[in-house]
Amino acid sequence: MKNKIYPDSGIELTTFTAKHYDKLMNTLSFGLYRGFIARAVKNMGVLGSDHILDLGCGTGRNAKMITSYLSANGKITGLDISELMEQQFLDKFGGDERAQFIRQRIDIDFDLKQQFDKILISFVLHGFPHEIRQNVLNNVYKHLKPGGSFFILDFAEFDMATMPALHRYIFKKVECKYAFDFIEKDWKQILSNYGFTDFNETYYLKKYVRLLKATK
Repeated sequence: MKNKIYPDSGIELTTFTAKHYDKLMNTLSFGLYRGFIARAVKNMGVLGSDHILDLGCGTGRNAKMITSYLSANGKITGLDISELMEQQFLDKFGGDERAQFIRQRIDIDFDLKQQFDKILISFVLHGFPHEIRQNVLNNVYKHLKPGGSFFILDFAEFDMATMPALHRYIFKKVECKYAFDFIEKDWKQILSNYGFTDFNETYYLKKYVRLLKATK
């Protein structure tokens, strides 16, 4: 892997991790990862005709689940900077015209010249320094249709001191520096500052993980 853009981040993956990401996530989560991702996608309330943007889409596992709810008129666009992730994404969809991959950094300003009904960012936002997260949110607001829904699937807000010792140990060992800052933030307030409203929260994995929905 090239030098990391953010040295303390855990979302910039080594070549090995990128190649085997889905299998590694299944193993590290003791098989739970796919199940709760499927529940979260269901909880997004995807409509058949939705056009959806998946920021930091990785291998396309989430996007593939989302397309099962889309009609022929629906579309999902995945953004990621990794060539390895792009190939896995395209392999999953096998030429499905509803799916598109764009190699694009999400932490800098970009313009896709279109707006989307729904935007999802899944376990990516916590891996950025907070000032960079604000760049991501600016991109979200720009690309979301008025009345559209923004979904953050990531760690919930919680006090790590109250975690069971084993969970706390694993979190400290596995997660990057920026995750500790992420869980302390009031994300509904942060999103309110951008003009988002009508928040809805769905929790998973003993309430350590949350799907936060906000409306533009």
